[in-house]
Amino acid sequence: MKDKIHPKYFESTITCACGNVIHTRSTVKDIRVEICSACHPFFTGRQKLIDTAGRVERFRRKYKSLEQKKEEQEVKEEKKEAQSVEKQDSALRQAQGGESSTPGASLDTESQDEAQTEGQSPTADK
Repeated sequence: MKDKIHPKYFESTITCACGNVIHTRSTVKDIRVEICSACHPFFTGRQKLIDTAGRVERFRRKYKSLEQKKEEQEVKEEKKEAQSVEKQDSALRQAQGGESSTPGASLDTESQDEAQTEGQSPTADK
C-alpha cells in the first residue's frame, strides 16, 4: 500500500433510532441511522410505521384543514335544510287557517271540543 492515499480506519459505533448499537470498523467513528436489521420490517416480520422527517404528521396537518372545511360545509347545509323545512311548515300552517307558527300552541277545534267533553285540559296532546 502506498502511504498517504488511504483513509484512516477507526473502531466505529453504529447507533439506530430504536436503540440498537453495533460495533464495527469504518472510516467514520460514529454513525447514526434511523432503521437497522433489528427494527426493519423485512427482518422482523412486523409492520411498523416509519415516519421520515415528520412526513406523516405533515400530511395529516395538511389534510386536517380540508376535513374541517368539509365538516363545516355539511353543518351549514344541514342548517339550511332545517330552515327550509321550518319555512315550509309555517307556510303550510298559515295556509291551513292562519294557525300560530309555534308548534303545539293550539289544537284544532275538534280536539278542543273532545277534550272539554271528557274533562281534560284543551292543551293536552292526543
